[in-house]
Amino acid sequence: MQEETYLRRTANAAVGKMEFRHISTLILILKGALVIFLVANVFFFSKRAQGFSIDYAFLGYILAGFVAQMIDGALGMAYGVSCSTLLMKLGIPPAIATASVHTAEVFTTGVSGLSHLYMGNVDKKLFLRVVIPGVLGAVIGAYVVSELINGQTFKPYVSGYLLFLGVLLLVKSLRKPQEPRPIKRVAPLGFIGGFLDAIGGGGWGPIVTSNLVSRGKSPKEAIGTVNTAEFFVTFFGTGVFLFFLGVDSWKVIVGLIIGGVIAAPIGAVLATRIKAKHLMFLVGLVIIITQAYTLSKYIL
Repeated sequence: MQEETYLRRTANAAVGKMEFRHISTLILILKGALVIFLVANVFFFSKRAQGFSIDYAFLGYILAGFVAQMIDGALGMAYGVSCSTLLMKLGIPPAIATASVHTAEVFTTGVSGLSHLYMGNVDKKLFLRVVIPGVLGAVIGAYVVSELINGQTFKPYVSGYLLFLGVLLLVKSLRKPQEPRPIKRVAPLGFIGGFLDAIGGGGWGPIVTSNLVSRGKSPKEAIGTVNTAEFFVTFFGTGVFLFFLGVDSWKVIVGLIIGGVIAAPIGAVLATRIKAKHLMFLVGLVIIITQAYTLSKYIL
């Protein structure tokens, strides 16, 4: 409780000095640094020869990135789940799919965050309260799954929880709208979301966005704020993954980036056009479908 109060006070003090352009500038700087790192590793430090060709497989990666980012940009969730599922349908092994998705997600969430900032969908106070514990949780989670345990172990439990949230949101979308109320305990929510996203290959959006919307936060602002914070959560989590696991499957990553960057601005616009009640219904429906599919693989 004291930690939550401290973070809230820190956020209130910083928000007066922080502007959207500061967040945008930091996103661009961090994305540029990652581009330099990836180019250096792929073309200068890689021991394997690098070739490139535009074939049906590469177009499939672009399509997977486009579809996943459209869902994530408009609904604030399900990029990792959607993208990983599509890649595995294209024949990519699960481990490579997860690593590729995390790396590509830095770029797609960056563009999505910039788009939401431009559209005015971000709550600055809420952003600061959720991004700091989210980054901490992602870093710890990435280290745990890289060095200590297999993140697949936790997936059934996370999916069960998310399925419950999806049903809850679906029910709420059919009721009369609730008056917005103060959002409490954001720090633990951000930490858990970042941690589970890192160890499970997805979950930041479904966990954080779903909870914020279920507590009465405007879906548009919840999606915009969580998507913008997701860039920083993904960036630092991916940094840990790259440090321990290295860079691989760059062709898949490039395809996902191209498709995601094209879709990100479109998704941000859709988030402002869809009515809150309809948006909540779609969020719940997407969670139920994706998590039911995940659970079916463990039950059947």
